[in-house]
Amino acid sequence: MSQETVLSLAERSVMVIIMIAGPLLLLALVIGLGVAIFQATTQIQEQTLAFIPKIVAVLVGIVIFGAWMLNELIFFTEQIYTNLHHYIG
Repeated sequence: MSQETVLSLAERSVMVIIMIAGPLLLLALVIGLGVAIFQATTQIQEQTLAFIPKIVAVLVGIVIFGAWMLNELIFFTEQIYTNLHHYIG
């Protein structure tokens, strides 16, 4: 296997990881920013207040984006298994 093949496979792997994790991370970021602004304006410094909304948002995101994320992961895995003979030999 050549260096170009390894780098191409690694690049596609990283892109799939970013595509799959991206929506959930963005949800957690937006909710966390909203909670932080709320805590700063009301001066409530409760630690659990920051975690519970993010956990709920990520769970809702998994429900909404879960099927798409699974399809992307299955497609990428099928591509790897289909082209396995190119990678090995």
